[in-house]
Amino acid sequence: MFDEFRVYLELGVRHIADLAGYDHILFVAALAIPFGTGDWRRLAILVTAFTVGHSVTLALATLRLVSVSSQLVETLIPATILVTALGAYTAATPQRPENPATLTRYGMALCFGLIHGLGFSTYLRALLGDEESIAGPLLAFNIGLELGQLVILSLVLTIGAALVPTILQRRRWVQVLVGVTGGLALMLLVQRLGAWS
Repeated sequence: MFDEFRVYLELGVRHIADLAGYDHILFVAALAIPFGTGDWRRLAILVTAFTVGHSVTLALATLRLVSVSSQLVETLIPATILVTALGAYTAATPQRPENPATLTRYGMALCFGLIHGLGFSTYLRALLGDEESIAGPLLAFNIGLELGQLVILSLVLTIGAALVPTILQRRRWVQVLVGVTGGLALMLLVQRLGAWS
């Protein structure tokens, strides 16, 4: 039982950190763009909103209670990254949690989490095959995803702390991250839209 849990936990970490499927890494990095190390609590709330969203659809889709075209999901994922990156550009520093604009960002993270959960579910369903009990593997995989997300967030915040303000101004750091995440997301979006024709 524990061995199976550990296997799916590791698979969750590997899936979020897989450079071949870097779209999920880009999204988590885009979430962190306007935050510094002192803003960990606000970022944790934002990531929790994303987590709740993708946990719901990951469970529903893996249990085959919800079915959405994988091509549609794979097209929407880079769109969520692009919107998140562009939203970060307008907020070089996070706004107060009670501010409606920030609450809107939390709502968007929740909705975008729903989309990403559908993307994760395709991979998890392929792993599970015809397993009778999927509750344990589903939980372990989801925990693994969260651990992987925390590692990515920690890396982005640590690199930002090392560069700002000694090497780059905060606004410049935000612009660099927006350019990288948004540019790669746009490239992915164009590729996936091209696959529809």
